[in-house]
Amino acid sequence: MRQDKSLLVITHLSQLLDLITGFGGFIVPLILWLTQREQVLAMDEHGKSIMNFQISMFIYALICIPLTLLFGLGLLGFIVIAILCFVFPIINAIKANNGERPSYPLSMEIIK
Repeated sequence: MRQDKSLLVITHLSQLLDLITGFGGFIVPLILWLTQREQVLAMDEHGKSIMNFQISMFIYALICIPLTLLFGLGLLGFIVIAILCFVFPIINAIKANNGERPSYPLSMEIIK
């Protein structure tokens, strides 16, 4: 195994592709994690963390849809999700560059 902090940083920042292209924020980190988890030190931990965060945010977004239709509260939920999906990939990319463990809030541990 090799240590490649730059690839870990790219994996975290690739989640922001959703903001730029509208897609890819789930697919690109998934591909990087699946292809590099055996070759890059700590990629498995970072990849699982990213996937758990992405899946959790998707579930929360699904929950916001009926809340928007019923009470309008879902709009607040969508705003919070958007902020989390923008801020925490950047924070965790910095952590990965510093050799720290990733930490995503409100992330369910779906992939162990």
